Amino acid sequence: MSLTVAYSALITGILVWLVLVTRFRTKSWEPLGVTAEIDGQRFPPQRVGLWVFLAVVTSLFGLFIAAFFMRMGHDVVAPDWKPFPEPMILWINTAALIIGSVAMQWARSSVAKGDAVSTRRALIVAGVMTLAFLVGQVLAWRLMIMSGYFQPYNPAVAFFYLLTLLHALHVIGGMVVWVRMLLRMRAVNAAPPATEAVDVRRRFRLSVELCTVYWHYLLFVWLVVFALLLTHSIDSEFVFDRLC
Repeated sequence: MSLTVAYSALITGILVWLVLVTRFRTKSWEPLGVTAEIDGQRFPPQRVGLWVFLAVVTSLFGLFIAAFFMRMGHDVVAPDWKPFPEPMILWINTAALIIGSVAMQWARSSVAKGDAVSTRRALIVAGVMTLAFLVGQVLAWRLMIMSGYFQPYNPAVAFFYLLTLLHALHVIGGMVVWVRMLLRMRAVNAAPPATEAVDVRRRFRLSVELCTVYWHYLLFVWLVVFALLLTHSIDSEFVFDRLC
């Protein structure tokens, strides 16, 4: 598939997404009142909007991955493409993101039961581990600069920063929604215990479910990107003495 066709598909996807966002203006982190889920609808606007957004993001990452292979070369690797060992901290970052995704699934299960305390705890764990992932990514970028493998004109290094930064930006977007949802949940603490469980299910179940789907998606994309980077790196480890 040529780049013209690929970019045309991406632009079409973005236009469709914008149309749907304009139509479905209800935000998943805002109070839902009598939600579509309570009314029995299977596909509330928030869920449809999220899946369309994920489809567009998938197209975006797909284009960058295709550009990665095209720039590297197919049968013969480009002469200016110089592989390098990935920072070992990326393994720790991957583990942190996995734990964050598992914690989000815990929150999803807890909110379905109306357990406000467990839901908040799970969300906090997920947010902390995701924040640790972002901090680890910043350290990985810094370690790359400090290593002897960093070369500004090396396209392999450029794609390393491009793919990891693009993923980190989407993680930050998820963290913004996470913060807003936690701020809303603080108001539930003042609710009487008899009504708290019902209020949690009514107001936060859809929000938590959508966040869980997004976190799982972020983990999936990162595993694909990480596997891609590992597959095309040299078989050696960072010498940590060079990074101190």
